[in-house]
Amino acid sequence: MGTPAVVLISAPMSDQNKNDKAGVVPKAGGRGARFGAAMDEAAAALNASVDFDKRLLRDDVRGSQAHARMLAAVGLISADDAKQIVAGLDKVAGEFERGERAMDPALEDVHMNVENRLIELIGDAGRRLHTARSRNDQVATDMRLFALSSASAIVVAIDKARVAICRRAREHAATLLPGYTHLQRAQAITLGHHLLAYAEMLSRDRGRFLDAARRASECPLGSGALAATSLPIDRERTSQDLGFAAPTRNSLDAVSDRDFCAELAFACALLGVHLSRLGEELVLWSTTEFGFVRLGEGHCSGSSLMPQKRNPDIAELIRAKPGRLIGDLVALLTVSKGLALAYNKDLQETQEPFYDAIETTRLVLDVLPRLIAGLEFNPERMKEAASDPALGATDLAEHLVREDVPFRKAHEIVGKLVRHAEHLGVSLRDVPEHDLPQIAPELHAASLQALSPARAVAGRAIVGGPAPAQVTREVQRLTAELRGLGYEV
Repeated sequence: MGTPAVVLISAPMSDQNKNDKAGVVPKAGGRGARFGAAMDEAAAALNASVDFDKRLLRDDVRGSQAHARMLAAVGLISADDAKQIVAGLDKVAGEFERGERAMDPALEDVHMNVENRLIELIGDAGRRLHTARSRNDQVATDMRLFALSSASAIVVAIDKARVAICRRAREHAATLLPGYTHLQRAQAITLGHHLLAYAEMLSRDRGRFLDAARRASECPLGSGALAATSLPIDRERTSQDLGFAAPTRNSLDAVSDRDFCAELAFACALLGVHLSRLGEELVLWSTTEFGFVRLGEGHCSGSSLMPQKRNPDIAELIRAKPGRLIGDLVALLTVSKGLALAYNKDLQETQEPFYDAIETTRLVLDVLPRLIAGLEFNPERMKEAASDPALGATDLAEHLVREDVPFRKAHEIVGKLVRHAEHLGVSLRDVPEHDLPQIAPELHAASLQALSPARAVAGRAIVGGPAPAQVTREVQRLTAELRGLGYEV
């Protein structure tokens, strides 16, 4: 992007004259008449960006149409020129989108491909489009438009995943499940509560994308190459036309800023990290050793050798993709590090990791609702795993607290009970009644009722707790939020 060099295709003088008469720009990209020789072939290949910035086609057209309308409004071009430009750009975009015309690498980028074809179609009116504009502020605007539409699409995809989670959490509000710390069984919870933990993560992710989009909603058009323009343009008009909140406030910063790319890439990376945790749990839970869930056949693969295999490939890929997203973020930050103001060609290298972060995130989110909807949970196996009385040890200690035993003493008493049960080779619930007073006078047979997993879970009904009643309340809250956004839950 910007004004750096591009391939200059040498052509016979007669052909160049013919192009000039037809109003066509020779294939000089941003080099113009300054250079008399073509760029080195290998350098041209390194310099070109059209293979990836073609993603900006529609954003480039939108930005150019708004720019043309503004130029006409302030009298820098005629209304008829603006009308031809706007209609011509629609035609150009359609040709490229339908595959009737291919992007030409000799023109370096999507911007010059669009402008060159526009001039071929409408002549001198197309030559007026670049008035008061540089490719530096043009690409910065295009990328912000792409960022805003991408953030919006990702927020919608996150909401669809939250809908799927909410539905399954409602279904399993009372399904017992062991909760883990250090991947060791810790306390009984409910599957609904566990699923809603991911809804919380996704809610935070949603907020990050919206917040990043708010800061990206500034329009760089009018910043020029680095120092704005002396022509009497109306930046507020262009900004409003394109749906930005406001114009950027400093031309140097506007053309060299890629913070919005890094912020969205970070949001993508952290979202990916959250989903990788879900992927890991689905991989673990679907093993024979756990047996808590089966992934739907549409989200598994078989083995080329072992006919019995049912591999959780999609969950594994969800677990793996964040490595790529984190790499995209690191690449963006590394490219931007240490650049002197204003535009530098280095910034072209921010595009590929940015697009990859967005597209990888959307790919993962697209599969998530159907993956969640197709999960086949095994409530009996979960209940069996949660029925170990040891998972109620904390609840027993809290029972003693309710009987006016200081917590640290209650913790010590239950610890002694655990050690005694291990010595006998029995569960906490099966420690002989006559042994209890010997462990601690505060212990009696009725105390052991606190070890019931269903009773223990039901007792944790505070805000944020796993009790079925609290899960149901949280599902209702999330349902109301999602319905307010227009979703059927």
